[in-house]
Amino acid sequence: MSWLIVGTVPKTDFPLTHGHVTLNGRELVVNGCSFPVVRGTPALISAAYIACMTLEIESPDVLLCGDIGEGDGSRQIYRYLVETGLKQKPYTGLLFHYLQPDVDWHNRILIEIDKLSARPLLMADAGYMYVAKMSGYATSYDLFTPDIGELAFLADEKAPHPFYTRGFLLHQDDMAPDQIRLAVRQGNAARNLLVKGKCDYIVSDGVIVDVVSSPCVEAMEPVGGTGDSLAGLAASLIAVGLTIPNACSEAARINRMMGYLANPTPAFAIADLLKSLPKAISRTRSIPNATL
Repeated sequence: MSWLIVGTVPKTDFPLTHGHVTLNGRELVVNGCSFPVVRGTPALISAAYIACMTLEIESPDVLLCGDIGEGDGSRQIYRYLVETGLKQKPYTGLLFHYLQPDVDWHNRILIEIDKLSARPLLMADAGYMYVAKMSGYATSYDLFTPDIGELAFLADEKAPHPFYTRGFLLHQDDMAPDQIRLAVRQGNAARNLLVKGKCDYIVSDGVIVDVVSSPCVEAMEPVGGTGDSLAGLAASLIAVGLTIPNACSEAARINRMMGYLANPTPAFAIADLLKSLPKAISRTRSIPNATL
């Protein structure tokens, strides 16, 4: 299965770039352009790349542009996908990540996807998950990977933007089952969900099919990018042939095992955690439903 990861890099001078990515230490490289492994799309790409190398499968292609929140880079990506990008290679999976939400461009991309001879699996996280919900086409997606706050936005039928999500935005993980039901009932969820939090909830066709809570590494929580790495892991495990729910369950366990093996301190960045990812994959996959 060949994946294309679509997102932005927090650099003003990073050009629109589409190609095969490699990892060189703490730098990702695509078409001669390099950028550091930090939280956000770079963390997701790094986790996916390391997982693919460990699992001995094809690593993902990426489509990236620099964007520091002003939207120019995101609009370049949208336009490129509609006009060129989706026609260049028959990807079997598309993972959309941090992009400035734009409903019109989002819908134009879905139209182009519908024209493809074989429809790819569609996965969304972060900003692109927002726009998928805002567009009214959330059910066109195969997998969303929200955290608890993002789930609250999906569950709020009136919120046009995450900023306007109602009071339950800051509620805790025990609200997740109710919010999952709301999001599904209102058509604001993908066919599958991986809800990231103190407990990771795996949802398929509106039913919670697994809850992963071990190992629990509290020191991992403040490290930015661990939700991004989880999304990248899920994509890689789908690529290796697992069903979406099974891939999400295994990804949740691997991501937690990565934190356990890394033994993080408050000084850790996501790149420090990712050093333990190959060992976490090997250990978790050799022990089904691995716990400590």
